[in-house]
Amino acid sequence: MNTSIEAYYTEGCGRCPLGGTAACKVHTWAKELTQLRKIILACGMTEESKWGVPTFTFQGNNVLILAAFKDYCSINFFKGSLLQDEQQILDKPGENSQASRLLKFTDVNQVVSLEPIIKAYIFEAIEVEKAGLKVEFKKNPEPIPVELQNRLDRDPSFKTAFEALTPGRQRGYILFLSAPKQAKTRESRIEKCIPKIMEGKGMQDR
Repeated sequence: MNTSIEAYYTEGCGRCPLGGTAACKVHTWAKELTQLRKIILACGMTEESKWGVPTFTFQGNNVLILAAFKDYCSINFFKGSLLQDEQQILDKPGENSQASRLLKFTDVNQVVSLEPIIKAYIFEAIEVEKAGLKVEFKKNPEPIPVELQNRLDRDPSFKTAFEALTPGRQRGYILFLSAPKQAKTRESRIEKCIPKIMEGKGMQDR
């Protein structure tokens, strides 16, 4: 996993086999990521490297991350569900996502034209942190093994990728990862599944 902020923009997060290669998704969205980074930093955010991706904080609190996917790059707001979303442009990473919300981009001109709106959303997210607001989570209908939940809680980029999976793919992983009786075995399975999940693939996908 990459721990350098600058290296992310040239080599990716290093969490999947594509990291550090020409096929890494950061190269697809290099212009867009660069422009988004400028906009975010102009809002007074602090940039840190967490979980292999650029994570932007305010007074020590995680507010958003930048991420590159196959079909788009995005700003992922940790507490996006608390934003008003007056422009109706926020997307859920997955059908069951309760907290995070995405601003998706597919063209640098789109980023430039939406700059005032992007900043407005970022400033609103900062106000959410200042107010100490929390997302009230509903109980997940599909029981998630403790080891997987712990990984989701401490790794927002992995959580975003997992929540972006279809419900069927999520359930497939949950059942597979819940099967072993020993926690050590469950944790081992999670580590082996991470690359496929980060690529948006299900258990049976190649």
